Amino acid sequence: MRVLLDIKDNKASFVMELLHSLPFIKTTKLSEEKAQLIGELNEAIEEMKLIKAGKKKARNAEDFLNEL
Repeated sequence: MRVLLDIKDNKASFVMELLHSLPFIKTTKLSEEKAQLIGELNEAIEEMKLIKAGKKKARNAEDFLNEL
């Protein structure tokens, strides 16, 4: 399983030290850009789930393309 954590800067070194001390956890530091992209993708996926569940209305594709 993969987990993305958002940690306050003043606590990051403590959390990273804790994670490194656990032999069954592998850590990889992400660049700010990659972390932001992953966050935006997660938001988009959640929005699609809401649309499929009928809890949110989808936008017209033509309107979306006109915004670009």
